[in-house]
Amino acid sequence: MRPEALFSLFKPLQTLPGVGPRLAVLLEKLVGAHVVDLIWHLPVGIVDRSHQPRISGIEPGRLVTVTVVVEAHQPAARAGLPSRVRCADETGTLDLVFFHARGDWLQKQLPVGSTRVVSGRAEFYHGQPQIAHPDLIVDPAEFDPSAAVEPVYGMTAGLAPKTLAKIMTAALSSAPDLPEWLDGPLKAREGWADWREALMTAHSPQSLAELDPQSPARQRLAYDELLAGQLALALIRRAQRRLKGRELKGDGRLRSAIEARLPYRLTNAQQGSLAEIFADMAAPARMLRLLQGDVGSGKTVVALLAMLAAVEAGTQAALMAPTEILARQHLETLAPMLEGSGVRLEILTGRDKGKAREALLARLAAGEIDILVGTHAVFQDDVAFADLGLAVVDEQHRFGVHQRLQLSGKGSAVDMLVMTATPIPRTLTLTAYGDMEVSRLTEKPPGRQPVKTIVLPSTRLGEVVSAISRKRAEGARIYWVCPLVDESEQMDLAAATDRQVMLEAEFGPGVGLIHGKMKAADKDKVMADFAAGHLWMLVATTVIEVGVNVPEATVMVIEHAERFGLAQLHQLRGRVGRGSGESTCLLVYDGQPGETAKARLRIMRETEDGFVIAEEDLRLRGAGDVLGTKQSGLPQFRLADLAEHTPLLEIARDDARLILKMDGELQSDRGKALRTLLYLFERDAAVRYLRSG
Repeated sequence: MRPEALFSLFKPLQTLPGVGPRLAVLLEKLVGAHVVDLIWHLPVGIVDRSHQPRISGIEPGRLVTVTVVVEAHQPAARAGLPSRVRCADETGTLDLVFFHARGDWLQKQLPVGSTRVVSGRAEFYHGQPQIAHPDLIVDPAEFDPSAAVEPVYGMTAGLAPKTLAKIMTAALSSAPDLPEWLDGPLKAREGWADWREALMTAHSPQSLAELDPQSPARQRLAYDELLAGQLALALIRRAQRRLKGRELKGDGRLRSAIEARLPYRLTNAQQGSLAEIFADMAAPARMLRLLQGDVGSGKTVVALLAMLAAVEAGTQAALMAPTEILARQHLETLAPMLEGSGVRLEILTGRDKGKAREALLARLAAGEIDILVGTHAVFQDDVAFADLGLAVVDEQHRFGVHQRLQLSGKGSAVDMLVMTATPIPRTLTLTAYGDMEVSRLTEKPPGRQPVKTIVLPSTRLGEVVSAISRKRAEGARIYWVCPLVDESEQMDLAAATDRQVMLEAEFGPGVGLIHGKMKAADKDKVMADFAAGHLWMLVATTVIEVGVNVPEATVMVIEHAERFGLAQLHQLRGRVGRGSGESTCLLVYDGQPGETAKARLRIMRETEDGFVIAEEDLRLRGAGDVLGTKQSGLPQFRLADLAEHTPLLEIARDDARLILKMDGELQSDRGKALRTLLYLFERDAAVRYLRSG
């Protein structure tokens, strides 16, 4: 149950004075449905009305606040001209200028003979000071000079700043005093105020410095959010560990036979990751491990050896991929490695129908399939395993957590290995995957050469075409990726189609086209033709970003490279350099790229290390965009900024671990306050993992 102290914060916004149905819709669009959503909406700027000169001291271009007497009204002489209101103080006169203002409204706001405090941006017209459409007109009795600095909030169309300010004041007044959940020495060391005081300070900044994420009030609130997240993950992780698992220990016969066949030795990183995975599988608790490996770091081999350990122990294994192209590719990679080993390998995708599908499902349920490679089709209710021991999920961020659970429900105490080729910054690993153990593959298999990266302007496209002509003569296979045009798939498609026509006119047949709007079977056919060498060039949208493996492809051209994120550029470049030949990536930019785009292109030229690139991507773009938050399952932070608050995240993680060690069921005074914190940040699900929660 949510603590009573929080009831006022979780009321609908319509319970606030002045919020009717129309305003509620606008506010919900801006922040969310509850009062708490509004108080998390922190100011993004300030309006400083503290410069209060006499009229004679007004400087053009400055925001001024002046106390004046209204002398005369001069209505608009004709349509299109402004109305003017002449005002004065003892040092001079000032005109207030209004376009399209109703005369009666002006008379009411500024009666002749009245004194008013007026604020706005000053300018001069024919030597006379004026303020066009002042944003503040009040009676001096209503103006508090000490509150001259006003917060500015992010807005939505149809909502007036004054209206939002009024509603925000009401929302903040309903914020209760809450028991302290912070560690006393930490709070004292950082100089942080109590929660409510920090909230009020954050909403009434007196200077630009107080808008900074590193200001004490904002740090305190960010830490609260991060601590709630880390504590929730720690509780979930502990609950996972308490779930009964089973000990999967193989005798190593299949693994050693396959390893002996490999044309290379496993890297130290692969061996280390496998040791961690095998130890997890042999332990009585369930495994939940994330395997992070850069493009081409050899994750598939690690996954295969893990699955063989499950098969040796007498159970089945499943390997899930997000797309059919990827699933078929895994099959093509694994089948030759398993040839002659006696391990029975099959694939199940959405394309399998009718009798063939029924026969495959019957064999799976009878235990006649050892390893099943599949897509989302495996989640269907009629797919049953005889005894699923290990589930491997590839490209985790394309699957939600609920799908992970669905898959683990296909067996009893299923071990789970989750893989991603998207290098995730350490910070995001802590927030998105804090419920998992993490293994990292940081080396590339022997024999892989670095990809030479060249950055050049689109004015030199002719040279690129000539260079491609030379490479073609050497027998190279080439990717040509077309731009994201304003995030519009239609326009992406047009750009790719036009480019394919142009290149085919230049080079003749052998130039294929692949894009996201094609049917799965057509995409597979084009990819197969490119892999087999029937096509020597593939013009593509970003559909080839993940997982496509053609070791013979050695050239990658990316047009409008300035429009892509770092992680995406890195993934695309990873499509070449997969064989032993020398590979090149040409990043072609258009016009004058902005500072961030320039920084991205520079980083791409300087490093191939996916983890370095991921950290830079986080710094340049912020957390929400690094994995594409929509499909990544990443927690959305309202107060914390991961690029700014990384050190706080580290502290929060250690704090959460210590809390569970000292007060596992959150029963102490601080423990009870921490339960309130979990509810405050809507981590209610984690409270259910407390024995008395």
